[in-house]
Amino acid sequence: MGKKGQKRLPKIKPINNFLMLALISVFQLVTAFSAAYGGEKFESRVLTAALLLVATEWIYLIAFYTLLHRRNFELELIAFFLCGTGLSTIGSVNAESALKQYFMILAGILIYVFMVFILGNVDLCMKLRLPVAVGAILLLIVNLAIAKVTNGARNWITIGGITFQPSEFVKIAFIFVGAATLEKIQTSKNIFAYIGFSVACVGALVLIKDFGTALVFFITFLIIAFMTSGDIKTIILAVASAVLGAGIVVKYKSYVTARFSVYRHIWEPEYYNASGYQQTRTLVGIASGGLLGLGIGNGNTRHVFASTTDLIFGVICEEWGFIFAVVLVLTFVAIAVSALVNSIASRSTFYSIAAVAGAGMLLFQTALNIFGITDVLPLTGVTLPFVSQGGSSMMCCWAVLAFIKASDVRTYNYLGGVKKK
Repeated sequence: MGKKGQKRLPKIKPINNFLMLALISVFQLVTAFSAAYGGEKFESRVLTAALLLVATEWIYLIAFYTLLHRRNFELELIAFFLCGTGLSTIGSVNAESALKQYFMILAGILIYVFMVFILGNVDLCMKLRLPVAVGAILLLIVNLAIAKVTNGARNWITIGGITFQPSEFVKIAFIFVGAATLEKIQTSKNIFAYIGFSVACVGALVLIKDFGTALVFFITFLIIAFMTSGDIKTIILAVASAVLGAGIVVKYKSYVTARFSVYRHIWEPEYYNASGYQQTRTLVGIASGGLLGLGIGNGNTRHVFASTTDLIFGVICEEWGFIFAVVLVLTFVAIAVSALVNSIASRSTFYSIAAVAGAGMLLFQTALNIFGITDVLPLTGVTLPFVSQGGSSMMCCWAVLAFIKASDVRTYNYLGGVKKK
Protein backbone atom coordinates (compact mmCIF):
# COMPACT_ATOMS: atom_id res chain seq x y z
CA MET A 1 0.00 0.00 0.00
CA GLY A 2 1.36 3.40 -0.95
CA LYS A 3 1.86 6.27 1.39
CA LYS A 4 -1.25 7.98 0.07
CA GLY A 5 -3.38 4.93 0.89
CA GLN A 6 -2.06 4.55 4.40
CA LYS A 7 -4.12 5.79 7.29
CA ARG A 8 -2.26 7.74 9.87
CA LEU A 9 -3.00 6.63 13.39
CA PRO A 10 -3.80 9.52 15.69
CA LYS A 11 -0.98 10.32 18.06
CA ILE A 12 -1.88 10.02 21.70
CA LYS A 13 -0.73 13.17 23.39
CA PRO A 14 1.08 12.39 26.67
CA ILE A 15 -0.38 13.80 29.84
CA ASN A 16 0.99 17.01 31.27
CA ASN A 17 2.72 15.69 34.39
CA PHE A 18 3.01 19.09 36.04
CA LEU A 19 -0.64 19.95 35.43
CA MET A 20 -1.77 16.59 36.81
CA LEU A 21 0.39 16.94 39.89
CA ALA A 22 -0.93 20.48 40.40
CA LEU A 23 -4.51 19.15 40.39
CA ILE A 24 -3.57 16.35 42.79
CA SER A 25 -1.81 18.84 45.07
CA VAL A 26 -4.89 21.08 45.21
CA PHE A 27 -7.03 18.03 45.98
CA GLN A 28 -4.67 16.93 48.76
CA LEU A 29 -4.51 20.35 50.39
CA VAL A 30 -8.26 20.93 50.22
CA THR A 31 -9.07 17.52 51.72
CA ALA A 32 -6.34 17.91 54.36
CA PHE A 33 -7.75 21.32 55.31
CA SER A 34 -11.20 19.76 55.67
CA ALA A 35 -9.72 16.93 57.73
CA ALA A 36 -7.92 19.41 59.98
CA TYR A 37 -11.22 21.16 60.68
CA GLY A 38 -13.14 17.89 61.06
CA GLY A 39 -12.85 17.68 64.83
CA GLU A 40 -13.61 19.99 67.73
CA LYS A 41 -10.49 22.07 67.08
CA PHE A 42 -8.21 22.83 64.15
CA GLU A 43 -5.45 20.19 63.87
CA SER A 44 -2.44 21.83 62.24
CA ARG A 45 -0.59 18.50 62.22
CA VAL A 46 -2.84 17.18 59.48
CA LEU A 47 -2.24 20.19 57.25
CA THR A 48 1.50 20.08 58.00
CA ALA A 49 1.67 16.44 56.94
CA ALA A 50 -0.20 17.26 53.71
CA LEU A 51 2.13 20.17 52.94
CA LEU A 52 5.16 17.92 53.45
CA LEU A 53 3.62 15.31 51.15
CA VAL A 54 2.91 17.88 48.43
CA ALA A 55 6.46 19.26 48.71
CA THR A 56 7.90 15.74 48.46
CA GLU A 57 5.85 15.00 45.36
CA TRP A 58 7.01 18.15 43.60
CA ILE A 59 10.64 17.54 44.51
CA TYR A 60 10.34 14.02 43.10
CA LEU A 61 8.73 15.14 39.83
CA ILE A 62 11.10 18.05 39.21
CA ALA A 63 14.22 16.04 40.09
CA PHE A 64 13.44 13.10 37.81
CA TYR A 65 12.07 15.29 35.04
CA THR A 66 15.07 17.62 34.88
CA LEU A 67 18.02 15.51 36.04
CA LEU A 68 17.10 12.13 34.52
CA HIS A 69 14.79 13.39 31.77
CA ARG A 70 12.10 10.91 32.69
CA ARG A 71 8.65 11.55 31.25
CA ASN A 72 6.49 8.64 32.41
CA PHE A 73 5.02 9.52 35.81
CA GLU A 74 1.56 7.97 35.49
CA LEU A 75 2.12 5.35 38.20
CA GLU A 76 3.61 7.83 40.65
CA LEU A 77 0.71 10.25 40.14
CA ILE A 78 -1.79 7.48 40.89
CA ALA A 79 0.14 6.49 44.02
CA PHE A 80 0.35 10.13 45.14
CA PHE A 81 -3.43 10.45 44.75
CA LEU A 82 -4.05 7.31 46.81
CA CYS A 83 -1.54 8.27 49.50
CA GLY A 84 -3.04 11.75 49.81
CA THR A 85 -6.51 10.27 50.22
CA GLY A 86 -5.29 7.96 52.94
CA LEU A 87 -3.36 10.70 54.72
CA SER A 88 -6.39 13.01 54.94
CA THR A 89 -8.68 10.21 56.07
CA ILE A 90 -6.25 8.98 58.72
CA GLY A 91 -5.53 12.52 59.90
CA SER A 92 -9.23 13.27 60.28
CA VAL A 93 -9.64 10.23 62.55
CA ASN A 94 -6.41 10.64 64.51
CA ALA A 95 -4.34 13.79 63.95
CA GLU A 96 -1.35 12.28 65.76
CA SER A 97 -1.02 9.65 63.04
CA ALA A 98 -0.87 12.12 60.13
CA LEU A 99 2.83 12.98 60.37
CA LYS A 100 3.74 9.37 61.04
CA GLN A 101 1.84 8.33 57.93
CA TYR A 102 3.71 10.96 55.89
CA PHE A 103 7.08 9.59 56.98
CA MET A 104 5.94 6.10 56.04
CA ILE A 105 4.97 7.40 52.59
CA LEU A 106 8.37 9.07 52.31
CA ALA A 107 10.09 5.81 53.24
CA GLY A 108 8.00 4.03 50.61
CA ILE A 109 9.01 6.53 47.92
CA LEU A 110 12.69 6.11 48.79
CA ILE A 111 12.37 2.32 48.60
CA TYR A 112 10.56 2.72 45.28
CA VAL A 113 13.40 4.80 43.81
CA PHE A 114 15.98 2.30 45.07
CA MET A 115 14.02 -0.64 43.67
CA VAL A 116 13.59 0.94 40.23
CA PHE A 117 17.34 1.42 39.92
CA ILE A 118 18.10 -2.13 41.10
CA LEU A 119 15.53 -3.63 38.74
CA GLY A 120 17.17 -1.87 35.82
CA ASN A 121 19.94 -4.49 35.84
CA VAL A 122 18.50 -7.93 35.08
CA ASP A 123 21.85 -9.67 35.58
CA LEU A 124 22.12 -8.25 39.09
CA CYS A 125 18.56 -9.38 39.84
CA MET A 126 19.44 -12.92 38.78
CA LYS A 127 22.37 -12.92 41.23
CA LEU A 128 20.26 -11.53 44.07
CA ARG A 129 17.37 -14.00 43.83
CA LEU A 130 18.91 -16.65 46.12
CA PRO A 131 20.00 -14.22 48.89
CA VAL A 132 16.57 -12.56 48.74
CA ALA A 133 14.79 -15.93 48.99
CA VAL A 134 16.92 -17.00 51.96
CA GLY A 135 16.37 -13.63 53.63
CA ALA A 136 12.60 -13.92 53.19
CA ILE A 137 12.50 -17.39 54.76
CA LEU A 138 14.69 -16.27 57.67
CA LEU A 139 12.43 -13.26 58.23
CA LEU A 140 9.38 -15.52 58.47
CA ILE A 141 11.24 -17.85 60.86
CA VAL A 142 12.08 -14.89 63.09
CA ASN A 143 8.43 -13.87 62.91
CA LEU A 144 7.35 -17.34 64.06
CA ALA A 145 9.91 -17.31 66.87
CA ILE A 146 9.42 -13.92 68.53
CA ALA A 147 6.12 -12.40 67.35
CA LYS A 148 3.26 -11.94 69.78
CA VAL A 149 -0.38 -12.66 68.98
CA THR A 150 -2.28 -9.50 67.97
CA ASN A 151 -5.94 -9.67 66.91
CA GLY A 152 -5.69 -13.42 66.42
CA ALA A 153 -2.48 -13.48 64.34
CA ARG A 154 1.26 -13.51 65.09
CA ASN A 155 2.28 -11.17 62.30
CA TRP A 156 3.88 -8.23 64.14
CA ILE A 157 7.33 -8.11 65.72
CA THR A 158 9.05 -5.34 67.67
CA ILE A 159 12.82 -4.83 67.49
CA GLY A 160 14.48 -1.85 69.15
CA GLY A 161 11.15 -0.12 69.68
CA ILE A 162 10.24 -0.41 65.98
CA THR A 163 7.17 -2.52 65.15
CA PHE A 164 6.79 -3.98 61.68
CA GLN A 165 5.04 -6.76 59.77
CA PRO A 166 7.56 -9.16 58.15
CA SER A 167 5.01 -10.68 55.76
CA GLU A 168 4.68 -7.33 53.98
CA PHE A 169 8.37 -7.32 53.09
CA VAL A 170 8.23 -10.99 52.09
CA LYS A 171 5.64 -9.97 49.46
CA ILE A 172 8.39 -8.03 47.68
CA ALA A 173 10.73 -11.01 47.84
CA PHE A 174 7.97 -13.35 46.63
CA ILE A 175 7.54 -11.45 43.37
CA PHE A 176 11.25 -10.75 42.95
CA VAL A 177 12.30 -14.37 43.44
CA GLY A 178 9.50 -15.69 41.24
CA ALA A 179 10.27 -13.38 38.34
CA ALA A 180 14.04 -13.83 38.61
CA THR A 181 13.89 -17.62 39.01
CA LEU A 182 11.47 -18.19 36.15
CA GLU A 183 12.90 -15.55 33.80
CA LYS A 184 14.56 -18.34 31.81
CA ILE A 185 12.44 -21.40 32.32
CA GLN A 186 14.39 -24.00 30.31
CA THR A 187 14.28 -26.82 32.87
CA SER A 188 11.85 -28.00 35.54
CA LYS A 189 14.47 -27.22 38.20
CA ASN A 190 13.48 -23.58 38.39
CA ILE A 191 9.79 -24.42 38.64
CA PHE A 192 10.26 -26.80 41.57
CA ALA A 193 12.62 -24.37 43.28
CA TYR A 194 10.01 -21.63 43.18
CA ILE A 195 7.20 -24.01 44.21
CA GLY A 196 9.30 -24.98 47.24
CA PHE A 197 9.86 -21.32 48.12
CA SER A 198 6.14 -20.59 47.71
CA VAL A 199 5.10 -23.52 49.91
CA ALA A 200 7.54 -22.37 52.61
CA CYS A 201 6.15 -18.81 52.53
CA VAL A 202 2.48 -19.77 52.52
CA GLY A 203 3.05 -22.48 55.14
CA ALA A 204 4.74 -19.99 57.46
CA LEU A 205 1.88 -17.53 57.01
CA VAL A 206 -0.64 -20.23 57.90
CA LEU A 207 1.31 -20.98 61.10
CA ILE A 208 1.40 -17.25 61.84
CA LYS A 209 -2.39 -17.26 61.24
CA ASP A 210 -2.11 -14.46 58.69
CA PHE A 211 -4.55 -16.15 56.33
CA GLY A 212 -5.41 -13.01 54.37
CA THR A 213 -1.78 -12.49 53.36
CA ALA A 214 -1.39 -16.22 52.69
CA LEU A 215 -4.28 -15.99 50.23
CA VAL A 216 -2.67 -12.94 48.55
CA PHE A 217 0.56 -14.95 48.19
CA PHE A 218 -1.27 -17.91 46.71
CA ILE A 219 -3.10 -15.85 44.09
CA THR A 220 0.20 -14.18 43.17
CA PHE A 221 1.74 -17.63 42.79
CA LEU A 222 -1.08 -18.64 40.45
CA ILE A 223 -0.48 -15.55 38.32
CA ILE A 224 3.24 -16.27 38.07
CA ALA A 225 2.63 -19.97 37.38
CA PHE A 226 0.17 -19.21 34.61
CA MET A 227 2.45 -16.63 33.00
CA THR A 228 5.37 -19.03 32.90
CA SER A 229 3.51 -22.21 31.90
CA GLY A 230 0.39 -20.92 30.14
CA ASP A 231 -1.19 -24.24 31.14
CA ILE A 232 -4.65 -23.97 32.65
CA LYS A 233 -4.35 -27.58 33.91
CA THR A 234 -1.50 -26.52 36.17
CA ILE A 235 -3.64 -23.76 37.60
CA ILE A 236 -6.58 -26.10 38.20
CA LEU A 237 -4.33 -28.56 40.02
CA ALA A 238 -2.87 -25.79 42.18
CA VAL A 239 -6.34 -24.47 43.03
CA ALA A 240 -7.58 -27.96 43.90
CA SER A 241 -4.60 -28.43 46.23
CA ALA A 242 -5.29 -25.05 47.84
CA VAL A 243 -8.97 -25.89 48.38
CA LEU A 244 -7.96 -29.13 50.09
CA GLY A 245 -5.47 -27.27 52.27
CA ALA A 246 -8.02 -24.59 53.09
CA GLY A 247 -10.52 -27.26 54.10
CA ILE A 248 -8.02 -28.73 56.53
CA VAL A 249 -7.24 -25.30 57.97
CA VAL A 250 -10.92 -24.43 58.43
CA LYS A 251 -11.58 -27.77 60.10
CA TYR A 252 -8.80 -27.55 62.66
CA LYS A 253 -8.26 -23.82 63.18
CA SER A 254 -10.99 -22.32 65.35
CA TYR A 255 -9.92 -18.75 64.49
CA VAL A 256 -10.59 -19.32 60.79
CA THR A 257 -13.75 -21.28 61.49
CA ALA A 258 -15.13 -18.31 63.43
CA ARG A 259 -14.41 -16.01 60.47
CA PHE A 260 -16.30 -18.32 58.11
CA SER A 261 -19.21 -18.86 60.50
CA VAL A 262 -20.10 -15.15 60.45
CA TYR A 263 -19.70 -14.86 56.68
CA ARG A 264 -23.05 -13.95 55.06
CA HIS A 265 -24.70 -13.99 58.51
CA ILE A 266 -23.59 -10.61 59.90
CA TRP A 267 -27.14 -9.29 60.23
CA GLU A 268 -28.31 -12.16 62.40
CA PRO A 269 -28.87 -11.24 66.08
CA GLU A 270 -26.07 -13.45 67.39
CA TYR A 271 -23.48 -11.75 65.12
CA TYR A 272 -24.80 -8.20 64.63
CA ASN A 273 -23.16 -6.77 67.76
CA ALA A 274 -20.43 -9.38 68.03
CA SER A 275 -18.21 -10.84 65.29
CA GLY A 276 -20.20 -9.08 62.56
CA TYR A 277 -19.96 -5.66 64.20
CA GLN A 278 -17.36 -4.20 61.83
CA GLN A 279 -19.12 -5.23 58.62
CA THR A 280 -22.61 -4.18 59.71
CA ARG A 281 -21.43 -0.74 60.80
CA THR A 282 -19.43 -0.33 57.63
CA LEU A 283 -22.40 -1.22 55.43
CA VAL A 284 -24.67 1.15 57.36
CA GLY A 285 -22.06 3.88 56.92
CA ILE A 286 -21.72 3.26 53.18
CA ALA A 287 -25.50 3.44 52.78
CA SER A 288 -25.79 6.64 54.82
CA GLY A 289 -22.99 8.32 52.86
CA GLY A 290 -24.87 8.13 49.58
CA LEU A 291 -23.31 9.34 46.34
CA LEU A 292 -21.60 12.48 47.67
CA GLY A 293 -20.84 11.57 51.28
CA LEU A 294 -21.51 13.20 54.64
CA GLY A 295 -18.32 15.24 54.64
CA ILE A 296 -14.90 14.52 56.12
CA GLY A 297 -15.20 13.99 59.86
CA ASN A 298 -18.98 13.54 59.89
CA GLY A 299 -19.26 9.76 59.62
CA ASN A 300 -19.75 7.06 62.23
CA THR A 301 -17.61 4.30 60.72
CA ARG A 302 -14.55 6.23 61.93
CA HIS A 303 -15.45 5.22 65.49
CA VAL A 304 -15.33 1.48 64.73
CA PHE A 305 -12.17 -0.47 65.56
CA ALA A 306 -9.60 -0.55 62.69
CA SER A 307 -11.28 2.39 60.93
CA THR A 308 -7.95 3.65 59.55
CA THR A 309 -6.63 0.22 58.54
CA ASP A 310 -9.02 -2.57 57.54
CA LEU A 311 -12.15 -0.40 57.35
CA ILE A 312 -10.75 2.75 55.80
CA PHE A 313 -12.63 2.18 52.53
CA GLY A 314 -15.87 2.22 54.52
CA VAL A 315 -14.89 5.55 56.11
CA ILE A 316 -14.16 6.98 52.65
CA CYS A 317 -17.48 5.75 51.23
CA GLU A 318 -19.44 7.28 54.10
CA GLU A 319 -17.66 10.63 54.27
CA TRP A 320 -16.35 11.16 50.73
CA GLY A 321 -19.23 9.52 48.88
CA PHE A 322 -19.80 6.46 46.74
CA ILE A 323 -18.80 8.26 43.52
CA PHE A 324 -15.38 9.09 44.91
CA ALA A 325 -15.03 5.51 46.20
CA VAL A 326 -15.63 4.18 42.68
CA VAL A 327 -12.95 6.55 41.33
CA LEU A 328 -10.60 5.21 44.01
CA VAL A 329 -11.21 1.64 42.88
CA LEU A 330 -10.69 2.58 39.23
CA THR A 331 -7.22 3.87 40.06
CA PHE A 332 -6.22 0.34 41.07
CA VAL A 333 -7.67 -0.94 37.82
CA ALA A 334 -5.57 1.67 36.00
CA ILE A 335 -2.43 0.27 37.69
CA ALA A 336 -3.35 -3.23 36.52
CA VAL A 337 -4.01 -2.06 32.95
CA SER A 338 -0.68 -0.24 32.94
CA ALA A 339 1.09 -3.44 34.01
CA LEU A 340 -0.57 -5.46 31.25
CA VAL A 341 0.32 -2.89 28.60
CA ASN A 342 3.90 -2.62 29.83
CA SER A 343 4.38 -6.39 30.00
CA ILE A 344 3.67 -6.80 26.29
CA ALA A 345 6.58 -4.60 25.23
CA SER A 346 8.91 -5.18 28.20
CA ARG A 347 12.60 -5.84 27.63
CA SER A 348 12.63 -9.21 29.37
CA THR A 349 10.38 -11.98 30.68
CA PHE A 350 11.58 -10.95 34.11
CA TYR A 351 9.83 -7.58 33.79
CA SER A 352 6.65 -9.09 32.34
CA ILE A 353 6.28 -11.61 35.16
CA ALA A 354 7.14 -9.11 37.89
CA ALA A 355 4.81 -6.40 36.56
CA VAL A 356 1.74 -8.58 36.13
CA ALA A 357 2.34 -10.39 39.44
CA GLY A 358 2.76 -7.06 41.24
CA ALA A 359 -0.39 -5.58 39.74
CA GLY A 360 -2.29 -8.78 40.44
CA MET A 361 -1.17 -8.69 44.05
CA LEU A 362 -2.27 -5.08 44.54
CA LEU A 363 -5.60 -5.59 42.75
CA PHE A 364 -6.43 -8.81 44.60
CA GLN A 365 -5.51 -7.28 47.97
CA THR A 366 -7.77 -4.34 47.15
CA ALA A 367 -10.60 -6.75 46.32
CA LEU A 368 -10.05 -8.71 49.55
CA ASN A 369 -10.18 -5.52 51.60
CA ILE A 370 -13.29 -4.03 49.96
CA PHE A 371 -15.24 -7.27 49.59
CA GLY A 372 -14.25 -8.37 53.09
CA ILE A 373 -15.61 -5.32 54.90
CA THR A 374 -18.81 -5.44 52.82
CA ASP A 375 -19.36 -9.19 53.50
CA VAL A 376 -19.06 -10.18 49.84
CA LEU A 377 -16.06 -12.28 50.94
CA PRO A 378 -15.01 -13.39 54.44
CA LEU A 379 -13.19 -10.64 56.36
CA THR A 380 -9.46 -11.35 56.16
CA GLY A 381 -7.99 -8.21 57.71
CA VAL A 382 -5.77 -7.10 54.81
CA THR A 383 -5.12 -3.40 54.25
CA LEU A 384 -6.15 -1.19 51.32
CA PRO A 385 -2.92 -0.54 49.34
CA PHE A 386 -1.45 2.98 49.62
CA VAL A 387 -4.48 4.17 51.61
CA SER A 388 -4.60 2.28 54.92
CA GLN A 389 -2.51 3.33 57.89
CA GLY A 390 0.65 1.30 58.38
CA GLY A 391 4.33 1.63 57.60
CA SER A 392 5.06 -1.94 56.53
CA SER A 393 2.11 -1.99 54.15
CA MET A 394 2.97 1.41 52.68
CA MET A 395 6.59 0.52 51.99
CA CYS A 396 5.57 -2.81 50.46
CA CYS A 397 3.05 -1.16 48.13
CA TRP A 398 5.61 1.30 46.80
CA ALA A 399 8.14 -1.51 46.31
CA VAL A 400 5.59 -3.60 44.39
CA LEU A 401 4.79 -0.56 42.25
CA ALA A 402 8.48 -0.47 41.30
CA PHE A 403 8.07 -3.81 39.50
CA ILE A 404 5.42 -2.26 37.26
CA LYS A 405 7.50 0.87 36.72
CA ALA A 406 10.53 -1.20 35.72
CA SER A 407 8.51 -3.03 33.06
CA ASP A 408 7.83 0.24 31.22
CA VAL A 409 10.44 0.56 28.46
CA ARG A 410 10.37 4.34 28.86
CA THR A 411 11.70 4.12 32.41
CA TYR A 412 15.28 3.32 31.44
CA ASN A 413 15.48 5.09 28.10
CA TYR A 414 16.77 8.17 29.87
CA LEU A 415 19.15 6.47 32.31
CA GLY A 416 22.49 6.20 30.58
CA GLY A 417 24.19 4.15 33.26
CA VAL A 418 21.63 1.36 33.50
CA LYS A 419 22.59 -1.90 31.88
CA LYS A 420 20.10 -3.31 29.41
CA LYS A 421 19.58 -6.95 28.64
